[in-house]
Amino acid sequence: MPAIRTHAEAVTAATELAAALAPGAAERDRNGADVVPHEALALLDGSGLLAITVPPADGGAGLGPSTLAEVIRLVAAADPAIAQVPQAHFLLVDVLAAHGDAATRKRLYADVLAGRRIGNALAERGGKHAQDLKTRVAGGRLNGVKYYTTGALTSSWIAVSALGEDGRLVLVFVPRDAPGIAVDTDWDVIGQRATISGTATFTDVPVDLSVDYAHAYEVPQQLGARAQLVHSAIEAGIAGGALADARTYLRSKARPSTEAVRFGASSAVEDPHVMYRYGRLATRVRAAEALLEAAARTLDDIGLIPADAAAAARGSLAVAAAKAFASEVAVEAGSELFALCGTSSAASKYDLDRHWRNARTHSVHDPVDWKYHHLAAWELSDVQPPNHGQL
Repeated sequence: MPAIRTHAEAVTAATELAAALAPGAAERDRNGADVVPHEALALLDGSGLLAITVPPADGGAGLGPSTLAEVIRLVAAADPAIAQVPQAHFLLVDVLAAHGDAATRKRLYADVLAGRRIGNALAERGGKHAQDLKTRVAGGRLNGVKYYTTGALTSSWIAVSALGEDGRLVLVFVPRDAPGIAVDTDWDVIGQRATISGTATFTDVPVDLSVDYAHAYEVPQQLGARAQLVHSAIEAGIAGGALADARTYLRSKARPSTEAVRFGASSAVEDPHVMYRYGRLATRVRAAEALLEAAARTLDDIGLIPADAAAAARGSLAVAAAKAFASEVAVEAGSELFALCGTSSAASKYDLDRHWRNARTHSVHDPVDWKYHHLAAWELSDVQPPNHGQL
């Protein structure tokens, strides 16, 4: 496995990974949870990219948000489902850097540096709200049921959020193959199918590695912003992938409409309305990429642990703008593709509808409207986001 030390090396590795993933993206989408994408995930795990954000003090390159955002965008343009699998992994690497003790960091980072992935089991179904957790740690044992467990099925470790005996939020790390862990493939959604983010059940699982996760939300932090940056990069990647497929189809398969021929167009790319729509869409995709890049630079400047709530707010709001806009553009690109390319492009053999399905599924990970709300509150009334400036 290559040891990546620089931004350029990370971008090269991501470009190579994307090129390897692209030919199988449609098939993985069709297979969904019926076929675990072991080969694609092995390419991800062996790329060296999983370790790029591990701090230098812990043996990593310590590459920052700008590198991570570009890496995820490149991979997501080829297959956003595979790009989403390590989203929580990178969050958890950050959590360990900010709040993990030396022993926990040493043990987990050794595996990350060796290309082993950390999956997540953070979300639950059925509660009154997203943070209404039923999972508990008591007597050194973990019990609970989680859903949306992206990456957990094929990971080496699983990070599980739970309430301790004192009711305080903790994050425990358990080996994927520990007794009492069952991860299901009951993932049945319209998009992001190959993430296989189904149910994980934990029954009397022994726990010896944990982090005081509540503390992360009691002080100004950038964990949420950095996690949202990865989501933003996935959306920008989906938009770019849809645009690229539209370009390829228009240049190689699409025919000009009868009306366009009457006005002198000899190919679909000469249709003035196609040119207008494509140009407009390409501009919006580039704008989404620019917002992503700007947000990542802001987080680079702030660092993992912000100086105060104002700095945390600055990072959160920059990422909120990038995430909200990229989510809209990704959905738009997945739909506009068909308006550009015509009826034949909707044939199931091309599986071009996966772009819209992936965008629509991923874009509702969290409400875009609230991001615009907090942006407006800051711009109009100087009101910082809640939670110490953290969205």
